[in-house]
Formats: sequence, C-alpha cells, structure tokens
Amino acid sequence: MDSALSRTSRPQVVYLPETPHERFKILIAGPLGIGKTTAIKTVSEIQTLHTDEIMTTAAAGTDEVAHQELRAKTTTTVAIDFGRLTLEQAGIILYLFGTPGQRRFRPLWDDIAEGALGALVLVDTERLKESFEVMDLIEERGLPYTVAVNAFPHSRTVNPHTLRTKLDLDDHTPLVVCDARDKNSTLDALIALTAHLISLAGDTPS
Repeated sequence: MDSALSRTSRPQVVYLPETPHERFKILIAGPLGIGKTTAIKTVSEIQTLHTDEIMTTAAAGTDEVAHQELRAKTTTTVAIDFGRLTLEQAGIILYLFGTPGQRRFRPLWDDIAEGALGALVLVDTERLKESFEVMDLIEERGLPYTVAVNAFPHSRTVNPHTLRTKLDLDDHTPLVVCDARDKNSTLDALIALTAHLISLAGDTPS
C-alpha cells in the first residue's frame, strides 16, 4: 500500500494550541470520486496523510467510473485520508478522516468510524443514488451528519427542498453547498457540521 504524505501542498508546521480545546473526530464520507481527499487537503493545517492505490482493470465491474468526472481518475483511497483543522474561535480541533467510498471496504469503514462524533457527507447532484449506501452506514451507526453538495463544473443546480426529498433527509439535517477545492467554502461546510454537533449536544439531557 502506498501510504504517503500529500505532496501537492506543504502547509507550514502548525502545532496544537496550548490552551484547552475540544477535540472532535469527524468523518469525510461519500462515494468514489466525490472529493473527500480534495476537501481534506484543502482545509488541513498540517500535511495530510493519504493512502491511495492505482486503479486497475481488477476494479472493472466493481467501481463505477463511467461518469465524466471519474473517467480520468487513476487512484482511489483504500484506507484513510487524514488531516487536522483548528477552529480557534470555537475552541475546537477537528481530526478529519476520509473514508473509502466503495462497499468492499465496509470492515475498514467500521473501524475508521469508531469514536467519530459526526460526518460530512459529500454528494453530487448528478450521482445522488451513489450516496445512499454511505448515508445508510452513517445512520446505522447513529452518527449525526451534514450533507454538502460538492459543486462540480457539470453539476446541476437543484432546489434544496427537492434535494432533501431525493436524499430523504430529516428536517434537522443541515444541507449546504460547497466546493471541495475552495478552502473557505469547505471550511463553511465543516463549521455547519460542527454547529450541528454542538446543537445536538446541547439538546442531550445531562
């Protein structure tokens, strides 16, 4: 397995703050090629860890790569992506774990999800059905989540109410739009998830 630090960008060394911070383990989830690795690389304050393998013909018939956004895809995450983000004003540190998007990695997915407080689920309006399995896994574990529509160049703009209906989202589940390539946009999506988690924690009887 090719486990390596991201070479696409080299953030400056950022140490953990000395002041007390809450620490949240967050999953970045979604189907193959949805932008999980990109999102983590975009916002991480440390050099990201990723575990990619070259896609081969052995995946034919298993991984669906016919969609135009996936035709040029040559690698896939087979273990995790990892990054870290400090939300200084909120006093929170997010440990970001990107999960494989294919069903054959279910046992590994279960291990990665252990201890997570919530998930940011990336979806594409052109491939909504491919997100159902991941959302089912998250709901089976009882994890709260926020859905972020990744703004691919080809994606159609869909009315939020229609999206909620198609994804069968509960009214309390946040739905946002982001561009995984843009730091501020991805940061806003993670802030929406964090606010959702804090809100739920406040509703939990002590």
